[in-house]
Amino acid sequence: MLNPAGVTSDGIPMIAGRLFCAGAIGAALIVSAAQAQPHPGPLPDPNRAPRVLEMPRYAHVFVIIEENHTTDQIVPSSAAPNLTGFAQHYGYSWRFYAETHPSEPNYVAMLGGDTFGIKDDDAFWCKPKISDPACPNAGKPGYVDHTVTAPSLASQLAAHHLTWKGYFEDIPAPGSRAYRFPADAIPGKPTALYAVKHNGFMNFKDVQGDPAVAQKIVGFDALAHDLASGNVPNFAHIVPNQCNDMHGLSGANVPADCDYGSGAKLISRGDLVAGKLVADIMKSPFWSKPENSAIVITFDENDTEHPGGHAAGCCGDPKDPNNPGGGWIPTIVITNHGARGHTELTPFNHYSLLRTIEDGFGINEHLGHAGDDAHVLPMTALFYVQTNP
Repeated sequence: MLNPAGVTSDGIPMIAGRLFCAGAIGAALIVSAAQAQPHPGPLPDPNRAPRVLEMPRYAHVFVIIEENHTTDQIVPSSAAPNLTGFAQHYGYSWRFYAETHPSEPNYVAMLGGDTFGIKDDDAFWCKPKISDPACPNAGKPGYVDHTVTAPSLASQLAAHHLTWKGYFEDIPAPGSRAYRFPADAIPGKPTALYAVKHNGFMNFKDVQGDPAVAQKIVGFDALAHDLASGNVPNFAHIVPNQCNDMHGLSGANVPADCDYGSGAKLISRGDLVAGKLVADIMKSPFWSKPENSAIVITFDENDTEHPGGHAAGCCGDPKDPNNPGGGWIPTIVITNHGARGHTELTPFNHYSLLRTIEDGFGINEHLGHAGDDAHVLPMTALFYVQTNP
């Protein structure tokens, strides 16, 4: 909870509903002493000499993205036994925050280090004043072009001769530019299982113009094939459909446990899918190799704020209209050779994750806010691998 001094009960400063980290942060992280359980513990003694960890090199990072739930709805929760168990057994970021609302700008931020002024879920081809059913907000003041010309993680990886794929459940075809699929209800399926608002890659001009986009923006059939063969990309971005990512739908053909109002049933459905995805990744031949690999499970935003003094965001300028905070969200890091039973209390957001992925791949240039040394910390403690001297 907050006290009158404007800090949380465990001493972290909070400004305008946001948590901030003091001082310039380099490529290493000061490790907290909190461990083992996914709930707040005592902060480390500030007089104790810290350990400084260097980010190890990673061969593979898989990011699974869930939707629209706050941390205390998921970890711990009897409705989410898989995610709760992963948080307890592996690495868990207890103070992780989204950038803004609604979904799309958070997906863009994960890959580009900024929301680029996007404040809605309109299609990636939308521009100011355009008349298009996929661009309902185009007439609003301050509306921006939803195609981003700035570089993305995809272009960074390509420049460093590293591979990437986005795996999207129910995408209608590889490289599809569809706004949603199905566009209308078809027998046995609800509308909008796939939604391009959850595909941040498509907002970037460099991805739109990639002649190999159909080999990189693919469905879950390709994910199953790649995992079975062990021939996986360096970076994988995995997005279940809107029934299976805890988002939920409404209307014709929507299963009872996918309905927006189904509460714990919707969480349990998504948790089951996340558990299977993690199990399938761990069964893939690459996971048991000596090279470092990681699975990150995070959420796009928190759809419902809860009382208890938790900030809406962290790690940036509180006056930045493009980063007002998208809520307190659970984020779990599973590594094949790294931390076990570690709960990290340092405030992080999607920019912190992007920075950490860049560091893990040996990319020294950080995109956008991921390079904000004064506010954005790398998540090194959750990816750290102990090496023998």
